[in-house]
Amino acid sequence: MTREIDNQTRIEIEAAAFRRLQKHLMEDRKDAQNIDMMNLAGFCRNCLSRWYMEAANERGIEMDKEQAREAYYGMPYSNWKNLHQTDADADKQAAFKVAFAENVGTDKG
Repeated sequence: MTREIDNQTRIEIEAAAFRRLQKHLMEDRKDAQNIDMMNLAGFCRNCLSRWYMEAANERGIEMDKEQAREAYYGMPYSNWKNLHQTDADADKQAAFKVAFAENVGTDKG
């Protein structure tokens, strides 16, 4: 029997799913490179942190890109990059420019 979900429960389930996605990307799959995610799926960890910032800003909470990244990554973004990101070759960088323009645009980043 399917139970109808009230709005508060829906919000809690969505938040739990977000936290699980975050855990997956931050703990289970540290090897998944942001550039590969962006090139394949059109979003990456930085997009998730930007969406987090945008949601905070929409609710009147001032948050900039670096604050949002630190909230998402659990550390300064520069630390994450040093620990987990690898250099991308020219082909990946070229594909990233296309994926970024198509999925994020030029006014965000």
